[in-house]
Amino acid sequence: MCKLSVKKRLKVYVLILTMLFLTACDAGNVPLFGALADNETDDDLLQAAEIAINTTFISMENEAVLSYDVPLSSPHILADGLGYETEKNKLVFFYGAELPDTYVIKNAETDDIVFEGAIIERGYSDKYNAFIGYGDFTELADEGRYYAEASLLGRSYDFGIGGDLYTGIFNEACRTYYYNRCGITLTEEYAGANAHNACHTQEAVLREDITTHVDVSGGWHQDGSGSKDTVHAAEALSNMLLSYEIFPEAFKDDTGIPESGNGIPDILDEIRYEADFIMKLQSVNTGAVYSRITVSEASYGAEQIIYVEESSIEAAYAFAFVMSKFSYIYQSFDKEYATTCLKAADRAWRYAVLNEDKQDSSSSWKLAAAAEIYRASGLGECRNYLNEYFESSEYTGEIDRIRLYACITYLNTKQPVNTDYCEAVIKVIMKKAEDISAESRSAEFMVPGNKEQSNNSELLEKMITMTLVDHVITNHEYDSIIENYLHYFLGRNALSVSYIDNTGQRNYRELNESLGIMKQFDADSMLIFMLSRIVSNDGFKTV
Repeated sequence: MCKLSVKKRLKVYVLILTMLFLTACDAGNVPLFGALADNETDDDLLQAAEIAINTTFISMENEAVLSYDVPLSSPHILADGLGYETEKNKLVFFYGAELPDTYVIKNAETDDIVFEGAIIERGYSDKYNAFIGYGDFTELADEGRYYAEASLLGRSYDFGIGGDLYTGIFNEACRTYYYNRCGITLTEEYAGANAHNACHTQEAVLREDITTHVDVSGGWHQDGSGSKDTVHAAEALSNMLLSYEIFPEAFKDDTGIPESGNGIPDILDEIRYEADFIMKLQSVNTGAVYSRITVSEASYGAEQIIYVEESSIEAAYAFAFVMSKFSYIYQSFDKEYATTCLKAADRAWRYAVLNEDKQDSSSSWKLAAAAEIYRASGLGECRNYLNEYFESSEYTGEIDRIRLYACITYLNTKQPVNTDYCEAVIKVIMKKAEDISAESRSAEFMVPGNKEQSNNSELLEKMITMTLVDHVITNHEYDSIIENYLHYFLGRNALSVSYIDNTGQRNYRELNESLGIMKQFDADSMLIFMLSRIVSNDGFKTV
């Protein structure tokens, strides 16, 4: 067979490079340059292209890339791009130099008016240089597709009204971690368009001693390079574990991963896959935990190298926290594996305590680890540390998410606790919720997103606090706040952009692939936390 023309060869070559650079996948075993030999055939070259393309994978990003341009034709009537559940609150927002007095809701198929309502003004916004208003059409409960329309402002994007709208995106948020499994082949049967071949299967080398090889296969991709950070993993795991602990009924065994149907909720199967990986990062001799796996950039003609970075105190405490928490939750499914996890957590704790004076320690992770190990084993050393912390009243100020989790564990433990500390902790958490509530009430669209809409992760963190508090006291106002934030993420924002996969007429994919919440390693786990409250039996109350 004759060779491809130079023009065709360049097209195929550019296609291969484009696929590789877009996904930043491990190209060490792809015969890219070998396929350009002088004696190649059409079939040789096309086969090389197919191999290169099939070796790609989709990976999460640590942070979204926020440099993007939004078309000037953004609607000035804002609605949730997915829609509203039939019996729940339904608000649509308006903003412009002038607001009309009324608006209508129309059937998207017939353009018939099905609802008329008044626009309630919220005042003038310097941030948006516009008047802000909203309309409440909660009484409209007929299933279908609709849009809002008003004089001066035009019409909104279409939205739906129906039942059980959120289970689908909740399951997809959970499956996203499956799509990012490293070290194994994901088939189209389970991963669809996210299918990829096994990657990063070679042994890694210690950064400080490259003659030492370590098996670090498995786990989740955290970014496009395939690198994995222990503390970063612990942050995502902590969100999912606490979510399951509080709302177990939200998590099913039928989400469509290979482990579905094994009698264990799929989210725990997924967490175990990551747990298997991070246990490889612990030294069996010392209990130390390596801080990071770094995948080098492949240079011309060279194979990628995977480095194991040195251990850290922060990594050890983060490891101790999540492994002991997973042990506590998983013991009813596999007691032997749960015991293995708890022993690993104990080794990491002891290593960190003995060596923390040699490094800066993370008090947040230490507190969280102490709370979980105390709950799981009653270890006196951990109880003493917790008492010292609560006695210091340090928690009465601003506490981060990991310290918040430590406090929640302390409240939930069956081990002996100081009730005065518990009461004080509840007051602190309630104060955080009230601050978020006040901020939300005063925000233009009832969600304090910044003008660039670059603070979605910060908003998701706030919703973790609200979800926890709402679970404890079941406050209708808090229900509404959580609901409003979800509508914001689904397109009821000034840019009319939905940051959730496959929802909305203007989806983040049209602007920048990295903007999606499910595409960001930490943000997706926080979205799972938020949605688990909504899809569980403990979800939003009817109005």
